[in-house]
Amino acid sequence: MARPLPVEWRKDQQLPEDLIKLRDHLDKLPLPLRNELIPLCDRVGHFARLQNRLVRIAQDAVDQLQLDIKYLLFDLEATRRERDQLRSYLFPAEQEGDEPE
Repeated sequence: MARPLPVEWRKDQQLPEDLIKLRDHLDKLPLPLRNELIPLCDRVGHFARLQNRLVRIAQDAVDQLQLDIKYLLFDLEATRRERDQLRSYLFPAEQEGDEPE
């Protein structure tokens, strides 16, 4: 008699539907074939979960990098404004076009 899918296979949203269907079909095979193929299918499922986790980690890193870049651009723009204000305060003649050439 075929054993039902383990709970982690039935509830795992990260696994592709085709892999779950494959596991269902493997559970219906004769015992010698099942004993050979189910461990391989389980390994593929493990690697699919690992791949999804790695993709999520990479996406989180990219999102954080994009946020950091936005903060850096904001800081750069603020620094430029402060520099320009300080220049206009220290050197008012340069702002009027009286710069020596």
